[in-house]
Amino acid sequence: MLRTTLLPAPACLTLFVTVAMLLGLFACKSAKPDGGAEANARTRTDFTKDWSFSLGEQQGAQEPGFNDGGWRKLNLPHDWSIEGSFSESHPAGTGGGALPGGTGWYRKTFTLSEADKGKVFYIDFDGVYMNSEVWINGQHLGKRPNGYISFRYDLTPHLLYGSTPNVIAVKVDNSHQPNSRWYSGSGIYRNVWLTKVNQVHVAHWGTYVTTPQVSEKAATVVISTKINNTTGQAGSFTVSNLVYDAAGKEVVRIKSEEIQLTKAENEVSQELTVSGPKLWSVEEPYLYKVVTLVEQNGKVVDNYETPLGIRYFNFDVAKGFSLNGKPMKILGVCNHHDLGALGAAINTRALERQLEILRGMGVNSIRTAHNPPAPELLDLCDKMGFLVMDEVFDMWKKEKSKFDYSHSWDEWHERDLRDFILRDRNHPSIIVWSIGNEIPEQWGPEGTPIATELAGIVKSLDKTRPITAGLNEPYPSNSIYKSGELDLVGFNYHHEDFEKFPQSFPGQKFIATETTSALATRGSYDMPSDSIRRWPYKWDELFTDGNKDLTVSAYDNVSAPWGSTHEETWKLIKKHDYLSGMYIWTGFDYIGEPTPYVWPARSSYFGVVDLAGFPKDTYYMYKSEWTSEPVLHIFPHWNWQPGKTVDVWAYYNNADEVELFLNDKSLGIKKKEGDDLHVIWRVPYQPGTLRAVSRKGEEEVLTKEIKTAGAAARVVLEVDRDNIKADGKDLAFVTVRIEDKDGNLVPRADNLVQFKVDGKATIAGVDNGLQTSMESFKADHRKAFNGLCLAILQAQEEAGTVKLTATSAGLESASISIKMSR
Repeated sequence: MLRTTLLPAPACLTLFVTVAMLLGLFACKSAKPDGGAEANARTRTDFTKDWSFSLGEQQGAQEPGFNDGGWRKLNLPHDWSIEGSFSESHPAGTGGGALPGGTGWYRKTFTLSEADKGKVFYIDFDGVYMNSEVWINGQHLGKRPNGYISFRYDLTPHLLYGSTPNVIAVKVDNSHQPNSRWYSGSGIYRNVWLTKVNQVHVAHWGTYVTTPQVSEKAATVVISTKINNTTGQAGSFTVSNLVYDAAGKEVVRIKSEEIQLTKAENEVSQELTVSGPKLWSVEEPYLYKVVTLVEQNGKVVDNYETPLGIRYFNFDVAKGFSLNGKPMKILGVCNHHDLGALGAAINTRALERQLEILRGMGVNSIRTAHNPPAPELLDLCDKMGFLVMDEVFDMWKKEKSKFDYSHSWDEWHERDLRDFILRDRNHPSIIVWSIGNEIPEQWGPEGTPIATELAGIVKSLDKTRPITAGLNEPYPSNSIYKSGELDLVGFNYHHEDFEKFPQSFPGQKFIATETTSALATRGSYDMPSDSIRRWPYKWDELFTDGNKDLTVSAYDNVSAPWGSTHEETWKLIKKHDYLSGMYIWTGFDYIGEPTPYVWPARSSYFGVVDLAGFPKDTYYMYKSEWTSEPVLHIFPHWNWQPGKTVDVWAYYNNADEVELFLNDKSLGIKKKEGDDLHVIWRVPYQPGTLRAVSRKGEEEVLTKEIKTAGAAARVVLEVDRDNIKADGKDLAFVTVRIEDKDGNLVPRADNLVQFKVDGKATIAGVDNGLQTSMESFKADHRKAFNGLCLAILQAQEEAGTVKLTATSAGLESASISIKMSR
């Protein structure tokens, strides 16, 4: 007989519980698991240290006896492309970042205790770019072409125990290029894990937790658990699920006894109620935790954790998006996966810093353009309160690049899509699945059956979220739309059709999956600023002054021909409730896909934030519109030729007007009229001080000044955090400013800055945000661009204090100390 016990905490709760095919209800009893047994039932070990690496073809490197003594020793994650030199001749092209690809091999040796015999071992790869093949002790485990997908192999049948070493070998083939429309990186660029479990254990991504009914009074939590039994024998087990709050206090539990695990994979369904739940939201991203315990004869044989965010949301035809019953606009950005100077090699702190910067401008949602993201991004979005549009494919059967994923589509798309949904579906941050971006099949009849197939796979695994696709031909005749499978009609651009949506798509729901494509170089300005320029196919035609240096004006008056300026798009989105939200292309600049593809440009111009993480001016337009924090931002800098007429812009909020002064003489008061998002003065340049004052009524709100800078005199360092973890992974981002003797940023300074580290840390990367810089990201020096550059320090594994010194010829040097704590 199957028995089920529901055990709420602190008191018992009575309700019906569905478990597998049978029902039972028993009185409450103490069922706190043995802490030691629970702790030892499953281990997940960071498997990223002490690998050997060789770039190039290697004959026999999969064999355990192969001599890799001359190979480079490193820790993962690792991206070998970012270590290379930029070249127009690299086959990836400027679209791929003008960096090298190739073939690389990784090997790792490890031993296992004799006591581990009888355990089950899996190796989990979060992502390998691309065409990876894996061997253990010379035995081929498999191949995964998709460079973004997470995957697992069972090592158990091939392992050795005791003093005999095991050898993992991984071949990564990124030699066939171009295979991407942006910079992909190369190698084992995401984390690797070694998972050890008992022969009866929760399957890979084996839990599925949903909340079909949510209110302020109670939330119904349904938990489906898949359990693997690799013993080859049926057995009787107890399956419990415990819900803990954010403080680690048990809230409620459910226990199902005498579960017969008769198959290799078995599924158990349970339902419980959380009373008075704290709802997950972007303002308060409250997280519970579900712990699944599998027991036999009173002993825990597996324990498995799943995040739980209790929330509900809705897309409405007329009212747009709401979260937990509260209307809100989706204020999103698209982001590629590279981390600037770090390349594609994933780092949690670097991702967190990006999200912190984006949160500062009011962003509340991320679109994972255009591929499965690193798991760490989703974990951070859960914890920090970002909504996510999780996207899986940039192409289907029809190629976009010569050697892209389309060539693996027939064999792999179903497996990859299933793994994508299974891995990600428990994240409360995810609110939309996107099955494709600008898919070529949308222009032919084949788009309909493929969309139907993909949507069917998604819905078979998760029915709790709507499905969309980024359509760059968003019309009713679009064959992907005609499949009837899109719960949200995804618009890529076509902002001129936003207001026609209710008539073009009656009864349908809108999301702007990709918008804007405005271009800008931080700190570069071309006038007149109020003339909007769409990038034509001849670069020189874009600018009044020519701009032979390939910089782009930062006045928000330049865009790609298919897009719009930032202000143009946002004015439309904010105007109508049915326009549920937008995803800007892009939050950050990214390596590759400069627009247009003109050498030596090797990075995009699209970001609201540059590649180094320095905001461009339009960042403050969004901050003034998307946050309630008081904003007054004036630009450009104040170093010009005497007599030149300079366009001065101001973004502001929480005020009625702004008055501008030059050397204490008023240049007049400006107020935003109609749907204006900025105000402008045309000012004949005189050196001195430009001062803006915002007022609400008679009360001053904010004052901002920009002064004419003198000659560069000193280097100044600012660090994002002066205390980081000595864990071999944590990062400190150090901003380098070139200032005059009075502390003013020198707006066109390009001084070469040399870095020296004293202590247990290394320079992980350097950058300055310039899209055309051919300097290496992996150096101990960097030229400033428009007064700024960046050094990224990575901690080693020894506590202490690290000192970074920055010197530049003819300038006063600077140093900064950072504490590394265990």
